[in-house]
Amino acid sequence: MAKRNREAEEVLGVTAFKPKCLELIERVANGRLERVVLTKRGRPVAAVVPVPAEPSELWGALADLMEPVPGVDLTAPTGERWDAEGG
Repeated sequence: MAKRNREAEEVLGVTAFKPKCLELIERVANGRLERVVLTKRGRPVAAVVPVPAEPSELWGALADLMEPVPGVDLTAPTGERWDAEGG
């Protein structure tokens, strides 16, 4: 089996991306290019990356983005009554 030549990434301005977008998206989709980073005035603003074959697990996906306050039980009831509880 022949080894595929795979590039890591291509960085280009959004104006330069426009005429090449279909070709670059095809290269990303086929695995020949890991990602395309789009820049605006030299600053990265977006990236074109392949969609993972399997959906990522949502449970716990944000766990590394917050840190609970020590001594606070986040599962304890608040004592507030919500309209959604009815009555």
